[in-house]
Amino acid sequence: MRILIAEHEAALGLFVARSLEKDDHTVTLASDGSAAATAIASADYDLFLLDLDLPGDVGMRVLEIARQLGNGMRVLVLSAQVSELETRVTCLEAGADDCLLKPFAMRELKARCRALVRRQDGVAVLRCGDLELNRLQQSLECGREPVALSRREFGLLEYLMLNRGRCVSRATLLERVWSSSDAGNTNVVDVYINYLRRKLGSNGSLIETVRGQGYRIGGAEAGKQPQSISMLPPVVALHQAALQ
Repeated sequence: MRILIAEHEAALGLFVARSLEKDDHTVTLASDGSAAATAIASADYDLFLLDLDLPGDVGMRVLEIARQLGNGMRVLVLSAQVSELETRVTCLEAGADDCLLKPFAMRELKARCRALVRRQDGVAVLRCGDLELNRLQQSLECGREPVALSRREFGLLEYLMLNRGRCVSRATLLERVWSSSDAGNTNVVDVYINYLRRKLGSNGSLIETVRGQGYRIGGAEAGKQPQSISMLPPVVALHQAALQ
């Protein structure tokens, strides 16, 4: 998963980020509302952990921005304030998917994260041909046989399978899987595609190269021309003023 954390307590934010990274998630950490808004507008995330108590009392405004620009990502609000019914109701009505009272146990936080991702698209297991990718267990079976993947390989295959039948550009894969916007470094995507194909054996042919565009898994959608998935435009300038 790609997770964005907005947390004003530096030590807590770093602790949560490192704990989630140990579970092979890609984590971006923001310390204030402006940085969080920039991150939301610049990239897609599966999950947003939002500290309601961000400096300047901007937590609710960041939540509104997340709903406007978040492209369907789930939002988990973290705050000591959510012990109050009215605060929880306000957050949920503003677009939060769940609330967690501070202080919290990492075990519960991780469980809530997994639950929110299951609700995100209703699919915990992705399938294509003989491939079965379990997003919760971070595991892959190919023809019922387990296949060991690195974190990057898993993320790459997961994103292709989530967009089955559609062409995904190298730049988009680089941004989504490597959290990088360096378009000049897209060769790393080709390298990891080759890694995946070798590990998948005969099923490696499921990953198709679309000349001049990118990669696709599972064939083009019936009756549709191959299409690329472009990255979100950087529109954060439209929202930063509200966070000053």
